[in-house]
Amino acid sequence: MTTAPATPVRTRFAPSPTGFLHLGGARTALYSWAFARHFGGTFVLRIEDTDLERSTPEAVQAILDGMKWLGLDHDEGPFYQMQRMDRYREVVAQMLKEGTAYHCYSSPEEVEAMRERMRAAGEKPRYDGTWRPEEGKTLPPVPAGRKPVVRFRNPLDGDVTWHDVVKGEITISNKELDDLVIARPDGTPTYNFCVAVDDWDMRITHVLRGDDHVNNTPRQINILRAIGAPLPQYGHLPMILGSDGQKLSKRHGAVSVMEYPAQGYLPEAMLNYLARLGWSHGDDEVFSMAQFCEWFNLEHLTASAAQFNNEKLAWLNNYWIKQADNNRLAGLAKPKLEADGADFNGAPELPVVLALLKERTNTINELADAAMLFYRQPQPDAALMAQHFTDAVKPALAAFAERIKTVEWSKEAIAAMIKEVLAAHGLKMPQIAMPLRLIITGQLQTPAIDAVLQVFGRDTVSARLAKYL
Repeated sequence: MTTAPATPVRTRFAPSPTGFLHLGGARTALYSWAFARHFGGTFVLRIEDTDLERSTPEAVQAILDGMKWLGLDHDEGPFYQMQRMDRYREVVAQMLKEGTAYHCYSSPEEVEAMRERMRAAGEKPRYDGTWRPEEGKTLPPVPAGRKPVVRFRNPLDGDVTWHDVVKGEITISNKELDDLVIARPDGTPTYNFCVAVDDWDMRITHVLRGDDHVNNTPRQINILRAIGAPLPQYGHLPMILGSDGQKLSKRHGAVSVMEYPAQGYLPEAMLNYLARLGWSHGDDEVFSMAQFCEWFNLEHLTASAAQFNNEKLAWLNNYWIKQADNNRLAGLAKPKLEADGADFNGAPELPVVLALLKERTNTINELADAAMLFYRQPQPDAALMAQHFTDAVKPALAAFAERIKTVEWSKEAIAAMIKEVLAAHGLKMPQIAMPLRLIITGQLQTPAIDAVLQVFGRDTVSARLAKYL
């Protein structure tokens, strides 16, 4: 049982808008959202758009669309880092004043030369501190006309240690970290600095993110300590792998969240599936988001990478389709039916049709495909008709056609009447069901024939039989 933190929980999802919302990002957002919901806290959405070359308005919209489809509603934001430049410059100026940051006039070529010398000496390549002010040290003359970067004055000794809520205790020596550039020559701040300031200003208490950020964490911790900010708790989630154990990519299928609604998946199925990719609650596989938020804790996050399994997702989608309201399913399936040329004029109500078919389908697209048999004119294959619509069964079908004029139009009454016709003519169920399916639907594979006939309605069934009898 997770005990409530001493301070109000504030989590954040902070994607960079350089592409779509991918599955790993969606899982991070889900966990951060659920943790905030579990404790009645605040979930913040922050767009980290300082990479001007790669960030696009289209990518921002794709992230917002993905979050909306999943139903991961934020309480604050979205905040955009590019709209917070004045705040970052204010903090940089304060750090320069306090001596926790300094101007560095080394050119990119000079820094690269430093690193090459260190590589040649078998050392870790890094900035060598040429412009780092130290007591008794004489700094080089300032090159004329060169604008400096601002570097963070990273501690030279000691370690950065934090208890990662996923990976356990992690320690990184400060000797592994060089003096990070926190502002470029034009004054624009850099990624790790912005993240640290944002987490401070937004009072973030828990940071859940992908484990590709582990190396950023000690840098951010040192910056937060330098500016006198409290440290959030960190948890680094392992990446999601494809079924072959490799990093999830296009070759494994869709990796953008918004490809899934187009393929006919429900958001509750995707959320249910993503929740289990790195977290567990006993053997529970199927649960609502309300249940997930009630159960979710950090203790049961797993440190091992999860493998994405399309079959498992399809199974969950089938479950949630079966639970879904039929009117909602109709709204989702109708556009595909219309695109495929469905004729709704005089046809059965779509929610009624989908109620009959949804047990057997894994996606909305499959459901729409299955429903087409109710919204097109049947065109039975001549060879199949010759095989099943034989002289031996025509009298039974004629009797059936006569009796449907007066039978109560319910699945049960139709089933009972079919049995009576079969008994009277000495036939077995397939001998009448197969030609009936062909005449009424044009195909041999359908749900139970009594249910299909009930949905089509008495008038349509009579009219289609009359063409052959």
